[in-house]
Amino acid sequence: MDDSEIRSRIDALVEEEHRLRDGGDHTEEQRARLRQIEEERDQLWDLIRQRDAKRQYDEDPDSAEVRPRSEVEGYLQ
Repeated sequence: MDDSEIRSRIDALVEEEHRLRDGGDHTEEQRARLRQIEEERDQLWDLIRQRDAKRQYDEDPDSAEVRPRSEVEGYLQ
C-alpha cells in the first residue's frame, strides 16, 4: 500500500466510525466493531509514521510493515 491508499483506508474507517457512533444505542457487536475500527486506524497511522521516518532517513518506505495490534495499542501516549 502506498501513502494515499493508507490514508484512504483511514478516511473510510473514520466515516464508518462516525456512522456507528451517530446511531445511538449500540449493540455488543457494534461496540466490538468500533474497537476494531479504532485498532485498525491506529495501526494505519503507525504505518504512515514508519513510512515518514524511513523517508527521512533515506530508507525505503515500502519496507515499513503493519505492526501487530497488541504492539500498537500498547504504546504510551
